[in-house]
Amino acid sequence: MTANSVSRPRTLVLINLFTVVDPADEAGFLDAFKAAAEVITKQPGFISMQLHRAIGDSPTYLNYVVWESTEAVRAAFTDPAFLAKLPAYPSSVVASPHLFQKVAVPGFCVA
Repeated sequence: MTANSVSRPRTLVLINLFTVVDPADEAGFLDAFKAAAEVITKQPGFISMQLHRAIGDSPTYLNYVVWESTEAVRAAFTDPAFLAKLPAYPSSVVASPHLFQKVAVPGFCVA
């Protein structure tokens, strides 16, 4: 069996779009995000994370998190230590999370 033929599990990506409705809550959002990320990044199945901020005046953020499996995401987001961090988010923050898997498009990208 060659290295190329080894079956690897398919990772998935959690993309969470955060809209901070009240710009005055942006610092509070970042503090709450950091506290939650300190828990999430230590969870089994976590691979990597990157937070992005929209360009311009709109305090909109996109968080991109790579996970080993759906089960790992489920366990991480139901962990009491993570759930305890959620009340710290300002009330004007709206989160829209979605899970994604790679899709192959011949000639352009692989799954």
